[in-house]
Order: sequence, then C-alpha cells, then structure tokens
Amino acid sequence: MEALPAQHAEKPVSFDVLTYEASFLIEKLLTDAIIESVEEGEQLFTEVKRWMLMVHYDRSKTWEMYSLRIDAVWHQFILFTDEYMKFCDCYFGAYFSHSPGNAPDNKEMEQSSIGSFNEFKRRYETIFGAELPGVWYDERSVNLHRRLLNDNAGKLFVEEKDELINMINTDGKILLSINLLAGDAIAFIAATKAFYVRELPGDLTDEEKILLARTLVEFNILRVAS
Repeated sequence: MEALPAQHAEKPVSFDVLTYEASFLIEKLLTDAIIESVEEGEQLFTEVKRWMLMVHYDRSKTWEMYSLRIDAVWHQFILFTDEYMKFCDCYFGAYFSHSPGNAPDNKEMEQSSIGSFNEFKRRYETIFGAELPGVWYDERSVNLHRRLLNDNAGKLFVEEKDELINMINTDGKILLSINLLAGDAIAFIAATKAFYVRELPGDLTDEEKILLARTLVEFNILRVAS
C-alpha cells in the first residue's frame, strides 16, 4: 500500500505500522480476560493501529475512539511503557497520547469538527479499501459468556406502564421500553454493576438474553467489560 499524504505529521508515516506485532500484549489481554482468543486480540490490535494511523494522517476531523473494546486494548498497550514509546517513535515520530483530542491541536480544533461514527466509517473504508470490521461495534461481541458493566447501577429505575417495562434514569428519561417478559432481567440489570449475560434472570431464552444485552450496549446503557 502507498502511504497517505501526511498533513501536519511530525514524521512521514506509512502503512508499515500495520506489520508491527505485539505478542506480549496479546498474552496480557488473554491473561486479564480482556479477550477470549488470540485471533480476537489480533483483530482488536489491528484496529488500534489502523485508528492511530488514520488519526495521525487525517486532520480534517477529530476522530474519536469509537469502540470501548478497541480503546481498552490501546490502553493495555500503553502500559508497556518502553515498548509503546519505541513503537510511537518508530512509526509516528512522537509519543501518541491517550487523550480525547489526540488529532488536531487546539488551534486546528477551531477549524475542525468531531467526526461522527458514520463519517469515520466512510473515511476508514476509503483509506483501507475494506469494510469497517465488526469489532468496531461493541454490541456485536456480546454473547452468553460476555461480562457487562453498568456504571449507573442503583441510579436506574424500572416501572411498568401500558404493558411495557420502562428503564428510567434519575432525570426521569425513559432509556428503554420493552415487553413485560423482560421485567426480571431489566430490574436485575438496573441494580447490578457487573454480570454475565447468561446470569440474566426470568423467562428469556438465551437468544433473547443476548439480544437484550446487545441493545443495551448499543444504546450505551451498558458496556462490555475489558
């Protein structure tokens, strides 16, 4: 692949960064149960490298980290301080900070805007000539054995109204309305900080448990554990 035209880059960057491997990182991800397989870890790490490459090259937008799972792998990589610093110096010519505004600087931000996920998807597919992989959609990783986190446990409320179960936040906003069949599961989720999808109570089938969990992750009510 040819290198993209660099804009404001400290050092010319090419697609060579995508050949970098980090078996030490994959091993730690497995040990800490952040991933379920080597293949999954390699997929997520590839997307870390692609995202960093895109952010470094394309300053037309501020490209956020749109996946919490990919972000978790990036964070774990940074914890290997020496290796990460060598990686950044080799491929980007400078330390690549793990911070929200890591593309343009403040002056550039005035002329730039935060890219939406759909804009990111289109730009990604143009740059890499491939469809955005499913690992960018955190909800797609949800299965019966996936652990989920509820950062607002105890701050969510459940009410039954018009033959539906509503999940409501402290502002009185309805976050989700669902069939009464999921009542026990919704009450459990609202009060629980961390759980496995398989633990959801009530009369839901395994497929229904997964669908419910995926919906809550997609709506950012729950997040996949790292």
